[in-house]
Amino acid sequence: MRVHHLNCISSCPLGGRLFDGRTPSLLQRGELTCHCLLIETNDGLVLVDTGFGLRDVANPQSRLSTFFLFLVKPAFREEMTAVRQIERMGFKASDVRHIVMSHLDFDHAGGLDDFPHATVHMLGIERDYAFAQKTWLDRQRFRPQQWSTRGNWKVHAGGGDTWRGFDAVRPLPGFADDIALVPLPGHTFGHAGIAVRNDDRWLLLAADAYFFHTEMDWDRPRCTPGLAFYQWMMEKDRAARLRNQARLRELCRHAGPELTVFCSHDPFEFERLSGRAPGVPAEQLVLS
Repeated sequence: MRVHHLNCISSCPLGGRLFDGRTPSLLQRGELTCHCLLIETNDGLVLVDTGFGLRDVANPQSRLSTFFLFLVKPAFREEMTAVRQIERMGFKASDVRHIVMSHLDFDHAGGLDDFPHATVHMLGIERDYAFAQKTWLDRQRFRPQQWSTRGNWKVHAGGGDTWRGFDAVRPLPGFADDIALVPLPGHTFGHAGIAVRNDDRWLLLAADAYFFHTEMDWDRPRCTPGLAFYQWMMEKDRAARLRNQARLRELCRHAGPELTVFCSHDPFEFERLSGRAPGVPAEQLVLS
């Protein structure tokens, strides 16, 4: 398998470095990635999370809540959507056979509409709570306007497998043990990390289980104030979120070069793994 790192439209919250840890002024908007993966397999392409999509870019007010549009102010650029980056790389949207979702928040699920023929995988509890729309915040974060492909969704219960000390892991059917949903509840009830084996190495996209790389520092874990507040505001189960952060921290402490753990929104991690700035789309590939 071959793995590519995509940033599928940055969010730009007011507060600068209070969020991203590096924007010079607090009066400027910061830059947070939406880190997705594109995996080349023998059964076509697999996309892990989708970021914002074409319809979000074209008419955000009809798709996204006013609250979050003001708070995170996405940098809507069509060329940064997953589908346009995939096309730029030399593939077609129809080459994406499977999409694996960490969770259904608006900034992760907006591109689902751009891949109408793909099978979409997620934990069943995530779909159920998103559909329920129980609270005001649920209705702002989980957007039915982004779910035109729900007839293609395939939900999974927690599995019986373990992975690096994490239980109830569900390998993706048809991919042996190379791609797996790793339940990491807390941010949402059905939130999952996505483990991907790439040759003799593993990647774990921990999604929104944490937000900033220094949260994985064993000796002095810390987060920017803005992201600490955002995590608190969005959490569905605080105890589970903090417990899973601690487990990820332990995993990172003992991980060797064969394992890389990263989250969805940290621009430092994205630059390190992709080799380019968050605002730069993926380059064209030389396809065999």
